[in-house]
Amino acid sequence: MQAEPQAFDRVLSSMCTKPHPDARDAAERFLATNPGDPATYQRVAELEDEAVALLGEVAGLDDPAGYVASGGTEANIQAVRIARERTDSPRPNVVVPESCHFSFRKAADVLEVELRVVPTDDDHRADLTAVRASVDSDTALVAGVAGTTEYGRVDPIPELGEIADSVGATLHVDAAWGGFALPFTDYEWHFGHAPVDTMAIDPHKMGQAAVPAGGLLARSESLLDELAVDTPYLESTSQATLTGTRSGAGVASAVAAMRTLWPEGYREQYARSQRNAEWLADALEKRGYDVVDPTLPLVAATVPRPTFEALRAEGWRLSRTATGELRVVCMPHVTREMLASFVADLDRLEVRASVPVVGDD
Repeated sequence: MQAEPQAFDRVLSSMCTKPHPDARDAAERFLATNPGDPATYQRVAELEDEAVALLGEVAGLDDPAGYVASGGTEANIQAVRIARERTDSPRPNVVVPESCHFSFRKAADVLEVELRVVPTDDDHRADLTAVRASVDSDTALVAGVAGTTEYGRVDPIPELGEIADSVGATLHVDAAWGGFALPFTDYEWHFGHAPVDTMAIDPHKMGQAAVPAGGLLARSESLLDELAVDTPYLESTSQATLTGTRSGAGVASAVAAMRTLWPEGYREQYARSQRNAEWLADALEKRGYDVVDPTLPLVAATVPRPTFEALRAEGWRLSRTATGELRVVCMPHVTREMLASFVADLDRLEVRASVPVVGDD
């Protein structure tokens, strides 16, 4: 088979990006390794320990437990699973904001827990009053998002921690996308800011690792013990991960990216991505579109559906929020030149849409 992967030159909706060259090289070298059997694949197991330690640095935790997962979905499912195993309630529930990732719906379905979805406030953040009204003695987990997928918002994590503590629930933070940008902001979002128990944080998003390289962090090893199952036919005797065979390429890639970029490379990347988001938001506002203020490198704007579809027909890979806004994620591969080309196409297509066709009544 002779095929090439899709180019990134018109990809504006993805939360994944081109891996750093060091990450790409490391992934290729570790393609045949399986961290799911660490006693056999010892070198990649050592790298996974380093990956978890580096993720702990990013997320404000000195002695983290965790592993390199397939992505945020797996990490969120595992966090719900930990919480379910910790509770004594026969009818556990999980409280999440409506801005949460759709993986929480998968988790609730697979793990047979009740999912309580609460509204967000006018700034698209978890409504604390609604969260307080939704938790009870059966609440196993309260989740907050640090970098929402639609608007790039950061929920009030310390306050959510207080609510979770009031009912003895686990606090989980989904920082799958935002985790590699937030260290360079003033937001309170990580283990050092609040009593966070578990976190999703993905090197294969803003971390510039190869796919798949997600991350699940836990404040203590005892939380991961809730997930452990015996593995009698492997050299290692137990396993806390959701999948068995896992990607050594993802582990090695994550370590390589973080060794190279943490912290200054990520700081520069965040600043560049944020400037691009603010430039695009300003350009769209000047053209009369309603724009949601980009507090992280993500822009949402009320571009009409016909224009949106015309842009997609031009090859731009775009998505919409649940309420219909255009959504652009300024990932590391998104350059100012790409955005300028996008805006030029937007102008051209809007002009074409406004010109009446000859013969129309």
